[in-house]
Amino acid sequence: MSRRYFGTDGIRGRTNTAPMTAEIAMRVGQAAGAHFLRGTHRHRVLIGKDTRLSGYMMESALTAGFTSVGMDVVLVGPMPTPAVAMLTRAMRADLGVMISASHNPFADNGIKLFGPDGFKLSDEAEARIEAAIDGEVRLAPAEGIGRARRVDDAQGRYIEAAKAAFPAHLRLDGMRVVLDCANGAAYKVAPEALWELGAEVIALGVSPDGTNINDKVGSTDTKALQAKVTETRADIGLALDGDADRLIVVDDRGQVVDGDQLLALVGTAQVRDGTLEGGGVVATVMSNLGLERFLGQQNIALHRTPVGDRYVVEAMRAGGYNVGGEQSGHLVLMDHATTGDGLIAALRVLAELVTREQPAHRVLRLFDPLPQVLKNVRFAGGQPLEDAGVKQAIAAAEGELAGTGRLLIRKSGTEPLIRVMAEGEDAALVARVVAHICEAVGRAA
Repeated sequence: MSRRYFGTDGIRGRTNTAPMTAEIAMRVGQAAGAHFLRGTHRHRVLIGKDTRLSGYMMESALTAGFTSVGMDVVLVGPMPTPAVAMLTRAMRADLGVMISASHNPFADNGIKLFGPDGFKLSDEAEARIEAAIDGEVRLAPAEGIGRARRVDDAQGRYIEAAKAAFPAHLRLDGMRVVLDCANGAAYKVAPEALWELGAEVIALGVSPDGTNINDKVGSTDTKALQAKVTETRADIGLALDGDADRLIVVDDRGQVVDGDQLLALVGTAQVRDGTLEGGGVVATVMSNLGLERFLGQQNIALHRTPVGDRYVVEAMRAGGYNVGGEQSGHLVLMDHATTGDGLIAALRVLAELVTREQPAHRVLRLFDPLPQVLKNVRFAGGQPLEDAGVKQAIAAAEGELAGTGRLLIRKSGTEPLIRVMAEGEDAALVARVVAHICEAVGRAA
């Protein structure tokens, strides 16, 4: 089904360009608010945001939309996406909203919606809200207009909830941690949580100015983190993204550790502790074959889903799994959170370092990944994957990789990009087929 507003992770786009305008944000507030007006109680929506300059505008527009249909609004300011999910459920709100474009540059922004259970909305619910955005929504009478208020202790509430994921008998005393908060939503809560647990925290990306979110910092650009880990002889480096729902780790030697290795670590640790549910781990089609083989050797099944943490969560709920995630660093630990949570994932990793009493480069590298190449090709419009030349290049690549690897081509759900990924036993072959497909897509785009 074609959608006008919602993508794979809410609504996202360049600010002041449709669909990311104040006018549409107000309509989203009205449509989503009307959708969740159920029962006779006083309805409430909780709104959080990251540190983008446009967050003020989007917050005000959404507030106008929600209050106009009779919903009270609770504003918590800059907070991680998982904190919004947690607080929505804890405060008995009917709906939660996160204003963020995650790892995108500051000029972009987005709107993510959570139900009263703290989980992202289903495709069906989003479709109903989308239909109402351009339709007629019944406004509240004058005496029924909602009120808005700010909650000052939201950060402390989330810090305590996140710390509950760290074993009570452990401490981080003596551990030097470089923490990169991407100048984003976790710039206050993440350093505070680690400090309270005893770590020596060297913080990067904690000076947001509205325009520097994800700018040469965070999980999508780890160069500064790697350099600081090496310079300070830190035990580990942790990188969050703009809304702090993903984590990338740098070991004590300055080498990047992706989400696949973290899934292997957490999965095997929970088998050891007898806490892994569902008999396996959930990951997306992007996760490396090396992860699948490693987990298989541990008698842990790997269940794959389409790309997107929402699909990981849906599969986890359906199959009774409590560990899942993405290669990009979204780790969903269902015992503690309803969505990807970079801080909780970081605490889980740190707990393993303390427990195993070994350096990070030993603890965090459990398998050798197969050679994998992922490249993105930006396009201006049209359907480049329908081009005959692109189809021919893909077919040729599939033939070359047959029996030795795999190929995954997809259109991004959040940006105008075609993502081309291949992996296999032969690194040179993998690189060559990806290059050929990217060239074909570039000509078609």
